[in-house]
Amino acid sequence: MISLSHLGIDALNAMQQDTAAAYRRSGDLLLLSPTGSGKTLAYLLPLLESLDSASSEVQAVVIVPSRELAMQTCKVVRDMKTEVRALPLYGGRPAMDEHRQLQSVRPQLVVGTPGRLLDHLQKGNFMSNSVRTLIIDEFDKCLEQGFRDEMSAVMAHLPRVGKRMLLSATDDISISQYLTSYTRLDFLSDSNNGERTSELFVKSLEKDKLGTLSSLLISLGAESSLVFVGFRESVERVADYLRRQGFSAAAMHGGMEQRDRERQLFRFVSGSCNILVATDLASRGLDIDNLQNVIHYHLPLTDEVRTHRNGRTARWDRLGRIFYLVGPEEQPPLDVQETSLRVAHQGEHAPLPLWEALYIGKGRKDKLSRGDIAGFLMKVGGLQREEVGLIDVRDHQSYAAVRRDGVHNLIKRLAGQKIKGMKTIVQVASLA
Repeated sequence: MISLSHLGIDALNAMQQDTAAAYRRSGDLLLLSPTGSGKTLAYLLPLLESLDSASSEVQAVVIVPSRELAMQTCKVVRDMKTEVRALPLYGGRPAMDEHRQLQSVRPQLVVGTPGRLLDHLQKGNFMSNSVRTLIIDEFDKCLEQGFRDEMSAVMAHLPRVGKRMLLSATDDISISQYLTSYTRLDFLSDSNNGERTSELFVKSLEKDKLGTLSSLLISLGAESSLVFVGFRESVERVADYLRRQGFSAAAMHGGMEQRDRERQLFRFVSGSCNILVATDLASRGLDIDNLQNVIHYHLPLTDEVRTHRNGRTARWDRLGRIFYLVGPEEQPPLDVQETSLRVAHQGEHAPLPLWEALYIGKGRKDKLSRGDIAGFLMKVGGLQREEVGLIDVRDHQSYAAVRRDGVHNLIKRLAGQKIKGMKTIVQVASLA
């Protein structure tokens, strides 16, 4: 059995226990469970137990709708400290680089977006005959994004799959093309997420709700807040406004380069900034630990969008708050109560977070590990263990959270120094 202690989890919830048991005893599965209930772990645990870590062939394929979910799923696998090797495959980077990774890593599990998986299968970049398990995570989102044809083509390239599993947060899906005889696990009515969240709306006298957003964020203090907007251009406009007002805010949308999205997300996840302004790209597949507030700057257009945005907070057994900013020509959801805010003073803003994110210009491909980076920051940078926070090592760069006070002196101490015998750039991530 795989230990949960590496993930900081004491026990599985009822949905995860039932799903793991059904996975082990049944054939094809359909899992319906709300956003934030832990579906990824529900299938990963029994899946990893079933894989042969001594093999050098791909045995399982997981289809996901976004590169963020692909990377996050593989990170969970690494954090579980198993011997199974997992590799994310997604667009936005050269397929040839991934082909080289497939040859060097020899993963037993690949997690990828439909189009990129299909590309590798068509080119024969990994052996399809060795794949026995196919899982489609966030199946409803995959359909919503128009991946039906690509998913069907991927399935056609995997002739020896003996187990299929679809996971969805909504029941409004058509699965006949993917499953015929299967076990259905429906936990949609079991969610107690509503008991752990409070939903409120805030009236804005102005159509442009920036001032109202600023006042709300000030009232929330240093709490973490995910601000949803409807358009890529709005992400940049809102985030720039907040930064000019003195807030620590990151931005993320689909038009950004992948490296920039990773950097912005790390700043938020590591606590180096407490506000993330994003499109609905962030409403699915991002598991942000203990996110305290979801703010709808632009109101959700459908109940499904509302559900998935709100599902970013109050995950597992935590509490969360949800706010809707309502302009003069808008109507709040019928089941949400109004709250009032005090007017912020000129120049007032929430306190800055305790942490700052560093960018380090070397990564996994340079044989760098989290332990190497922690040692570098403490031995060369002079930091104490408690002054080093979250560390994330990517292929060609890394990020590390350090205490904000004294960060500029730290940068000076590290300038020109070598990590594992290599010179590299070390700078504040927001400037990278």
